[in-house]
Amino acid sequence: MKLRSKFFIYFLTFVALAFSASYADSPKPAKKGGLLGSLFPVEEDEAIHRGNFQTGATLFLLQGSSDDDALNIIFGDIYKAEGYTFTAEAFGGYFVRDAMAIGARVGYSRTYADVDFSILEDLADIKQRCKYLSNGFFVQPFLKNYLKVLDSKTIYFFNETSLTVEYSYGISQSDDGEDVSKTKNHGWTFKFGINPGLSIMVLDRLAFETSVGLLGLNSSWMTIEENDETRSKVSYNIVNFKINLLALDFSLVYFF
Repeated sequence: MKLRSKFFIYFLTFVALAFSASYADSPKPAKKGGLLGSLFPVEEDEAIHRGNFQTGATLFLLQGSSDDDALNIIFGDIYKAEGYTFTAEAFGGYFVRDAMAIGARVGYSRTYADVDFSILEDLADIKQRCKYLSNGFFVQPFLKNYLKVLDSKTIYFFNETSLTVEYSYGISQSDDGEDVSKTKNHGWTFKFGINPGLSIMVLDRLAFETSVGLLGLNSSWMTIEENDETRSKVSYNIVNFKINLLALDFSLVYFF
């Protein structure tokens, strides 16, 4: 190796060591303990700054159908099966302070199913065709806290605390070839949930967000009518303290 090259390498090493020593000796601002005390401050040009708005929409569609051939199950066959679940919602919020937004969601959901099946064909030969259709409307106020864990304007963690009020009604019909039975149900559902998630800014003011249900309290009151006569009233409560991977939520959010 030439003398000039060695001298250049030594010089770069000396500069790096000197810079490291001066950086180590410089006083550093002390951060508070805990996660919330270690968050980076929100700057004025960030999307989650106080006084900004956010709005967005969420669409969900799950659709399926069976093949032409019968599907064998343990106790019989399914000749036809098709259905879908569709949910659409819009939401908006206002940042009352840095990284904290208050807002609400409104949405509509619809579920449809049509199943033609037989059970115990060799013994009882029970054949039936069932149809089900339900509609639901809900309002969901929420409080959304963004956590600036990284010194970045692109990636944020957040937690959304929400209360959902939903009204739904549905009708199901079963036909065994001789008798047709119709059942109607309608009721109210109240949900309280905590949903942590991740927000990624894909453009200057447009973000992609995903969240998962962590804790939830669900209370429902339902009235069931069979052939236009009230048969039963059902109420139940569900408390969930585990991560629900089946409740993943994906949204596009615009800040302004």
